[in-house]
Parts: sequence; C-alpha cells; structure tokens
Amino acid sequence: MPTTKVSEFLYGRLQSPDLDQAETFLSEFGMVRAARTRTALFMRGTDPAHHIHITELGEPRFLGLGFVLSDPDDLKRLAQLPGASGIESLDEPGGGKRVRLTDPDGHGVEIVCGVETVTALNVPRQAVNSGANRPRNGELQRPPRGPSHVKRLGHGVMMTTDLRRKVAWYRDTLGLLASDDVYAGNPDNLIGSFNRLDRGETFVDHHVFFCIQGRKTGLNHLAFEAQDVDDVMIGHNHLKQKGYAHIWGVGRHQLGSHIYDYWQDPWGRVHEHWTDTDTLNAHALPGLHGTDALNGPWGEPIPRSFVEHASV
Repeated sequence: MPTTKVSEFLYGRLQSPDLDQAETFLSEFGMVRAARTRTALFMRGTDPAHHIHITELGEPRFLGLGFVLSDPDDLKRLAQLPGASGIESLDEPGGGKRVRLTDPDGHGVEIVCGVETVTALNVPRQAVNSGANRPRNGELQRPPRGPSHVKRLGHGVMMTTDLRRKVAWYRDTLGLLASDDVYAGNPDNLIGSFNRLDRGETFVDHHVFFCIQGRKTGLNHLAFEAQDVDDVMIGHNHLKQKGYAHIWGVGRHQLGSHIYDYWQDPWGRVHEHWTDTDTLNAHALPGLHGTDALNGPWGEPIPRSFVEHASV
C-alpha cells in the first residue's frame, strides 16, 4: 500500500535570477500573475488553482514539484517518513500546509493541503465544425491573436539514472499508478514510465508524472494544458514572434494522445503547451511498449536535444 494518494499535481517550483524576465516569459506563454513578493513570483492559469508555477529569486535551478492531498490527516503519515520536513505552514501566497520530501535523486517534492483556490478566469471558446457534426452553424470563427490561455499544470517529466528506483518511490509514496511503460530492445530494459493519479472510479489524465532513463538527473519539462488546438497554435505563433526558443512541435503523441508544443524559458527550462489527453481510471491495466510507441501519428521526430535535456 502506498503511504498516501495525491489528488492533484499543482505546481512546479523553479529558481531564476530575474523575476521580471521570468514573468514576461510566463505571461507570453499564457499564464497570469497570481502574486509577487520581493523574492518570488506566483503564476496561475484560468482554472481555480491559486498558482501553478512558482519562481524564486536566485541562480537558475529546478527546486521541485508540488502535489495536493485532499485529506489533511494524510500529511501526518507523510511527515513520519525518513527525511520528511514535518508539517509546515506555508508562509507564501495561497497559504496551506506542507510536508517536504526528497525523491531518490535528491529533488524536492512538496505535498500540500489547504492551498486557497480563486475564481476561474473566463475564456470564450467556440465549438469546432467537423464532418457531419456542425455545432457552429451560422457563427463565424474569429479567434484573436496573442498568447495561449493556460488552464492548469498537467504533468511533469523527470530524467533519472535509475528509472526503476525513481518510479517505485513515486508510486509507493504518492500512490501513482502505471499507465504505460516503454522499453528499448527487450521488455526488461525500461527507458520510460508514464504514471497517473489514483482517484478510484474518477477518470484522470493518462499521466501526471513521466520518468525517462538517461545519463543525468533533473527536470525535463513542465506541461501546461491550453484551452484547445487553436489556443496551442495561436500561442505557438505568438511565442515565435516574440523570439523564444522553440524545441519541438506541434505534433501529437501516441501514448497519452496529447497535442504538444515545447518551448524554452530564458534559462533553458522546457515548458510545454498541450491539449487533449487520454483519460483512465484506477481499473485500467498498464501497457508495455517498444520505442516505436514514442512516435506519434503526426509531427516531427523527437529531437536529441529534447530527449537528453535535464534542468538541475
């Protein structure tokens, strides 16, 4: 039995030397400032989460991932784990309680409860006519140009030098379930693992945590849901016009089925726009696939620079 079962992936925590520059990129990427202090920036999406991205002031670093517990009593169990911080009151915008853990590679994992929610932001969207299904009869499609409108944080991707150990810790500690594992050559040689939340009968995203076997340890990317395909493509053009570094996309993954687009922030950390995903509940059995499953039905081949990327 896992120590607990987290209910949501809430935020990534990074460190950057210039909060103004960080806010400019994240705003152009499609987030909205939730709060800012002298030493930290908190950005939100259009969904009710208070914040989905935290930037602390300092030299460029990846600081950790933040997950949510629905039951505050579960924090007590986590606080008893070796190396856990104990239960802390969060002295930052949004408040709440937290237990800080460290995963097998030494990366921070924050488990929070009671963080404030805020009013969702309204983003008008139009239905899409396709084939015989034409819900938009008589309505002209005129989406405006500009940044995407990020909804929420969907998943995080980490690189490790010991995939089995890393994935076992996240499953045993946070209650994640295997969705699909990927091997190279023979089924014993795992090189990737997609894992989802366990919310029982409730259908959840195909993965909230993907882990890659590599020669380094660190953050490969953070993935944020956009409103729809138009929102991904409009955001792609906007970021291109602003001169940000594009890494990969637009394309569609096979495992998870996301439509994806990847960009680097000013310090090289990769941020993904995505829309659409397969959904599974706790009854779905895990899949096992060769590396061909990493090639989607459309889109460019995976760049080596993306596969080998890990921000420390």
